[in-house]
Amino acid sequence: MAGEQLKPIASLLLVLNFCMYVIVLSIGGWSINKAIDHGFVIGPGFNLPAHFSPIYFPMGNAATGFFVMFSLIAGVVGIASVFSGLNHLRFWNLDSMPAAANAAAIAWSLTLLAMGFAWKEIELHIRNAKLRTMEAFIIILSATQLLYIAAIHSASMRRQI
Repeated sequence: MAGEQLKPIASLLLVLNFCMYVIVLSIGGWSINKAIDHGFVIGPGFNLPAHFSPIYFPMGNAATGFFVMFSLIAGVVGIASVFSGLNHLRFWNLDSMPAAANAAAIAWSLTLLAMGFAWKEIELHIRNAKLRTMEAFIIILSATQLLYIAAIHSASMRRQI
């Protein structure tokens, strides 16, 4: 059947997306940890700096905080969509497709949002190698997640009774 031919492609994209979301989460976790460790110190007797932002990242530019936050959210939702996708790959019928497709679509939309902040961060220039890596993975994930959604939608089969 035509739908069975796309199952290996969908499974390959699912594994690829899982690995990339794990990398995005690990780099995002590192940057959050660094921002917490090297952020502003505010206490009694200290005044807020003139341009205080609660999303301050010392290793990037003005878009870094938003980019990291939305990348972490997209990464967590992306990992959750992988679990739904694994269930769909196991059954591979119309009954399991809506959950996998919806979870993948939500993860893709959040990845697109993070990609928008990645482009803004690229435009502002000041960032380190880890943030550049995370930007690249988010941009690649926006394409591979879309391909995964297309693969599971085009592989619609009849319900098995």
